[in-house]
Amino acid sequence: MPTKNLNNLTPAHGSINVDGIEIAFNYWPGRGTPIVCIHGLTASSMSFICLANSLEQPVLAIDLRGRGNSGKPDAPYGMAQHARDVAAVLRAFGEQSYVVVGHSMGAYIATALAAQEPDLVAGLIMLDGGYFPPMPDGLDADQILNIVVGPAVIGRLNQTFPSHESYLNYWRNLPSYPPENWNESLETYLKYDLGGEAPNLKPKGSEAGVRADFADMLRREEVTAQLQSVKCPTLVIRAEHGMAKGQPGILPDVVLQDIRTLISHLEIHTIDNVTHYTILFSEGGVAQVADLLVNFIG
Repeated sequence: MPTKNLNNLTPAHGSINVDGIEIAFNYWPGRGTPIVCIHGLTASSMSFICLANSLEQPVLAIDLRGRGNSGKPDAPYGMAQHARDVAAVLRAFGEQSYVVVGHSMGAYIATALAAQEPDLVAGLIMLDGGYFPPMPDGLDADQILNIVVGPAVIGRLNQTFPSHESYLNYWRNLPSYPPENWNESLETYLKYDLGGEAPNLKPKGSEAGVRADFADMLRREEVTAQLQSVKCPTLVIRAEHGMAKGQPGILPDVVLQDIRTLISHLEIHTIDNVTHYTILFSEGGVAQVADLLVNFIG
C-alpha cells in the first residue's frame, strides 16, 4: 500500500468563506490525484486522519457546516447545501476533478456533489453510507436517529466535559471504539471534536444541524434521484458490522441491490471484521480502504 511514511503527519489548516459561513478544512500534502474526504453526521474532517496518513495522494478533508471548526449557522443544512459548500471549497483550490470519498452521511453529500457538479468529481467512493433501507412507518426522524446512531452519541452534543481525558473516557465506555482499535490517531480525532476551555469543553457539532441533516438523508426520493444522476465511476465500500460488532451492517445486501440498479459504473467491496466506525481507525480496515482507493484511482 502506498504510504506517506509519516505516521502522524500534521495537516495544514485553513478555511474558506462560503456565502458568509467559514468552511474549515484540513489538508495533508502528497502527490498524484487529489482526494477529497467528506465526513459523517456528527464527525469532522479529522475522522480521515488515518486514511490520509496511509496515502501518497494529497488529501483534502472538509469540516461540514455545523461541525468541527466550520461556522455553525441556524440554517440552512441538508445534502444539497453541504454539496454547494464543498464545491465552493474545491473551486477555491483550483478548477480540476477530484476523487471524492464520503463516509456515512458524507456519502450522501458526495453523491449530491457528483450529481450537482459532475465536472468536479472524477470518481466517487461511498464508504459505508449513501442510501437507507425503507424505514418503519410511524417513526419520525428524531426517533430513527436515536435508533440508528444511539442516544449517547447524539446526547454528547449538549454535554460539557471538564477535560479532554474525560471526553476520551466517555467514548471508552461506548461500544463505538473497542480497546483493540484505540490508538493515538483516534484520540487526536476525538480531541479535535471539543471546543471551548476546560472545565467547560463542549463538542463542536451543532445538534440542530445534525438533526436537520439526518431528516434530509431520509428523503428517499431525492436521494434516489441523486444516485441516478451519478455518471462517474463509483466504488462502494461497506463494513461487515454496523455501529458495533455483531450489529447488522449499514449497507445490507438489499440496499446494495438498490444501488446497483441506480448507478451503472459501480464496484462493491466488503471489509470484514470492522464496524461503521472502526473502518476508519482499525489498522486492517484503513489499510484495505487505502488499497481499494488506490486501485480505484489506478
